[in-house]
Amino acid sequence: MNRTISCRTSMVISLLTFVLALVLISLPLPAIHGQEKKNADPWASSETMQPAQLAKILTDKYVSVPTVIFVGFRSLYVGGHVPNASFHGTTSTEQGLAELKAWATSLPRSTELVIYCGCCPMDKCPNIRPAYTTLSNMGFKKLRVLVLPTSFAVDWADKGYPMQKGM
Repeated sequence: MNRTISCRTSMVISLLTFVLALVLISLPLPAIHGQEKKNADPWASSETMQPAQLAKILTDKYVSVPTVIFVGFRSLYVGGHVPNASFHGTTSTEQGLAELKAWATSLPRSTELVIYCGCCPMDKCPNIRPAYTTLSNMGFKKLRVLVLPTSFAVDWADKGYPMQKGM
């Protein structure tokens, strides 16, 4: 019996190693040093908001709170998000973008919107740029991007800013 378990364990490890090798082979090779291409941000610096600024707005009863939209992965939203932020689809997918568009269609174009993801370093985020571009193309003029350079965990939660969990 121990020999059977050992044989199965070896087979599982071999299979996992093979799958990992396939995944690594499929990843693109990095560009030659100095030739890396940075994702261009479609927003101007005036269309960004720092975490401390949003946290202050959320706790100031005399200030109008913008509509905050989380555009990342549902599991991260459930784990913790900006209080009262809404989730309308993961915008790195066609379905997520369609959900965001459907939700935003009925909003006045003068609505103050703040979008954020925070799934990973902002310069590599697959969600924030498609969300911004979609909402901007829909005519929203008071659209801002919450700047989370590292992640939501590091740039928001670890700083003790207000959070809400669950749906």
